[in-house]
Amino acid sequence: MTERNGANAGRHGAAESPHRTTPTTKPTPRIRMSAGQRREQLIRIARQLFAERGFDATSIEEVASRAKVSKPVVYEHFGGKEGLYAVVVDREVRALLERIATALTAGHPRELLEQAALALLGYIEEETSGFRVLVRESPVMSPSGSFSSVMNDVAHRVEHILGAEFSSRGYDPKLAELYSQALVGMVALTGRWWLEVRRPGKETVAAHLVNLAWNGLSHLEAKPGLITVRGQ
Repeated sequence: MTERNGANAGRHGAAESPHRTTPTTKPTPRIRMSAGQRREQLIRIARQLFAERGFDATSIEEVASRAKVSKPVVYEHFGGKEGLYAVVVDREVRALLERIATALTAGHPRELLEQAALALLGYIEEETSGFRVLVRESPVMSPSGSFSSVMNDVAHRVEHILGAEFSSRGYDPKLAELYSQALVGMVALTGRWWLEVRRPGKETVAAHLVNLAWNGLSHLEAKPGLITVRGQ
């Protein structure tokens, strides 16, 4: 009887022992990204860093740190900082050109100018980081990967529109290239300014750009000259 009570007491004491351990929750395993998902993550992080700091001030170490991977992972995907930067810039170039090409649907030249201006300003407004990457020129990039090359592409599209308009008005169509560069350059530089100030609103900025460009084009002189040169 004593032995049985002792055994019961032992079992009871074990049940109420203050030193009894409770099962610990196992940590949730990290979800491994596929190669494609990791590549997209690295591009997204690099895009933000290049926009904030530019090419020179951005390091592979920081890209890897933000992605929580080792540097060799970044090198494996892009070969180095130059390769990563080239991919980021190429994506932004294609995105901007696609946006502008999609916007140019009108038949009237003035409406086309409006659409082009609004497309560029819309890109600046909605893809600010991407635009900052494009306007930060890098010494490692070829001319085909810079903001100026994007604007040249846009200018060539505008050149065809102006060439037809010049021919119908009796102006020299060979000058369409000069005017297209001037018009696109005006919009692009205004866009860089508007990137920082963001006022007045996008539609107002576009309206004033088109006002200056269109009213100037509608009163072109067939053979303009410089007043200062005439007086000499």
